Amino acid sequence: MEKARRAVAELCAKIQERGRRTPFSFPEYLALAAESPERIFRNIFQMFYDMMHSYIDVGVDEYPEDPESIKYVPYDCSRLFEQGTDRPFFGDRLFVNRLLGHISSFRRGIRQNRIYIFEGPHGSGKSTFLNNVLMKFEKYAMTEEGASFETVWRLDKKLLGNGTDPTAKYLVEQLKNIVDRSTGGAQDSGVDPAAAAGKDYLEIACPSHDSPLLLIPRTYRREFFDELIDDQDFKHKLFSHKQYEWVFKDSPCTICQSLYHALLDILDSSCRVYEMVFARRNLFNRRLGMGISVSNPGDRVDKMHTVNDDRIQNHLNAILRDSNRVRYLYSRYANTNNGIYALMDIKGHNKERFDNLHGIISEGVHKVDCIEENVNSLFLALMNPEDRENISDAQSFTDRITYVKVPYVLDFNTEVKIYKNIFGHQIQKYFLPRVLENFAKIIISSRLNPQSMAMAEWIPDQGQYRIYCDRNLLLLKMDIYSGIIPSWLSEEDRKNFTAKRRRRIIADSEAEGDRGFTGRDSIRIFNEFYQAYMKKDKPITMAMLNLYFRKHCCAGGPIPEDFIDALSSLYDYTVLQEVKESIYYYNEDNISRQIQNYIFAVNFEIGQTQKCHYTKDELTISEELFEAIERKVLGRRADAYKRKAFRKGVQNIYASKTLAQEILIEGKQVYQTDLYQSLHERYIHNLKENVLDPFLKNDQFRTAVRDYATEGFKTYDARIREDVTLLMQNLAARYGYTENSAKELCLYVIDNDLAKKFAEE
Repeated sequence: MEKARRAVAELCAKIQERGRRTPFSFPEYLALAAESPERIFRNIFQMFYDMMHSYIDVGVDEYPEDPESIKYVPYDCSRLFEQGTDRPFFGDRLFVNRLLGHISSFRRGIRQNRIYIFEGPHGSGKSTFLNNVLMKFEKYAMTEEGASFETVWRLDKKLLGNGTDPTAKYLVEQLKNIVDRSTGGAQDSGVDPAAAAGKDYLEIACPSHDSPLLLIPRTYRREFFDELIDDQDFKHKLFSHKQYEWVFKDSPCTICQSLYHALLDILDSSCRVYEMVFARRNLFNRRLGMGISVSNPGDRVDKMHTVNDDRIQNHLNAILRDSNRVRYLYSRYANTNNGIYALMDIKGHNKERFDNLHGIISEGVHKVDCIEENVNSLFLALMNPEDRENISDAQSFTDRITYVKVPYVLDFNTEVKIYKNIFGHQIQKYFLPRVLENFAKIIISSRLNPQSMAMAEWIPDQGQYRIYCDRNLLLLKMDIYSGIIPSWLSEEDRKNFTAKRRRRIIADSEAEGDRGFTGRDSIRIFNEFYQAYMKKDKPITMAMLNLYFRKHCCAGGPIPEDFIDALSSLYDYTVLQEVKESIYYYNEDNISRQIQNYIFAVNFEIGQTQKCHYTKDELTISEELFEAIERKVLGRRADAYKRKAFRKGVQNIYASKTLAQEILIEGKQVYQTDLYQSLHERYIHNLKENVLDPFLKNDQFRTAVRDYATEGFKTYDARIREDVTLLMQNLAARYGYTENSAKELCLYVIDNDLAKKFAEE
């Protein structure tokens, strides 16, 4: 029994500590503001921005030195959307970049009087997204980092009762009656019942959850905060950045404002009034409707639009002897002032709620009887595309609506994450590398628009990539959506992939993802495929993927006509490069020496003999010396005209940049210069193109691959064993193949003669 009591006591202590909302004095609050201004000087929009970024981790930019970068970077949103949730939401790279682009406007203060509508088709995960965000916002608000504060009045009975004005004593007595009659045990409705039961003060919370900072008269705020805050960097932002305009422009709610002036008249001292002002942590609780209010289409609209009590009003009139002095009246929107007001789908009763928001969002105020009530809430809504007709009446309101697209997933990496979440992460081991991702690409192909003006403008001759890509370049677009610039793009097209073109291509996604296979379709199709082909002793191959989709999903389906053929060709090209990379080994010192000699030699006429400054080699400048390197850099089929033009370009770059700037001014070694790195990259690329030739001409190579890791493998000569072992080990280390899948892949490359398929024409 004693152990149980201790356990309960410890539990109560933890609950009390977690839920502590003890008010503290106005000077203590201002001291906290001076100490942590970034946390105190923020409204709901800045708080929401901080919450989102506290849960989101920025990934590594794949191309940090790219001068045309548009900062389309990966974000890890698992802590926001997935961890600790009942149903995880998987936002792809496109959606998260789009979302954070809108959220960044909150930080800049560009957020006034708007509603954010998250629009997407059925099954896109809109509701899951919003529920998870609101849940994480509640959790964030309970942390020290996420704390925000509201105004609480503590009316000192002794101070008011001992005043010279006889009205003061009467004021206390009547306010006590207000407490007794109106609270009904609901502390957050305005007055603390415990405060009325024998304490020396009466506690009344601001019904609109306003910051105590707003009780400082606007005329004096700039001067006051200049004196209060020592942090010069923050002070500069406070006085100059738009995000802090509210600090100097917003007014307290009508009830707090009226109480302030009434008490000031009675006490004749602003210091005594501020002694009655306290701060308390805001409560955000969706279920109670405090700070967060979420309405479903089936929830009936409460016809009581205002909170009012004639008995309270009569008491206030008697206390102040003026019926217009303080009106204890506020709307239901006060519960989410400085909070979040959300509509789950704009249909049913939510259409009426949406219509009621027109004036509030347009003007930022709400008329409560004859009183204007400020409403500074973050308004969010979900909507299916077909429900746009429900807001068609709001033509004058359209400039106040910001649409955020929530489409079906368009990033194949995210689609794979969904499969792993539902079917388990172990599914990866049953697929050859890249095959699971290719399944996702086939699904996503159905969700993309077949034609793109931005892609056609960038690459007019789409046929040049027929062995790597489909005719509509959907595979290329998928890579770009996933943050990849494929290596098979020509140098000219990479150069023309400007920031402007990138933004246009990314913008295509705004009109995609609302057609094709839905999220539910995708899961059903994957389950059928996985159950049909999963075997413990044999990995799922690209051939199985082709067979399944051609047999079950292509006839009359949404997959583009040539897409699967193109995907197979790209897969063949990619795995061929993996095998080449894995079997390739070279003498780096010899290659480096050749490139340095070439860079030096292009500065001299043919027939001269010169000693290279970089390698100390004695060089006879000749056409043969140049041609030997240029064919390795440009390819075997480069003609004399192309080689000489290239040579001249290298000499110009060397004279104008490499020598004049990088070597003489920046102090770089020749092998550290951009010119060297470019020549080295192209040299290595062309060497690898033919690396398989000597192996494919050896009949024993295939059988050695087949017999790898068996007793029969020991019968092959040492050189073949060494080459095959290197190949298998590199495939495992670099690309994640298992021993069996590496053998399967190599046999696939050899038997289908992929090296010949992709040889230079």
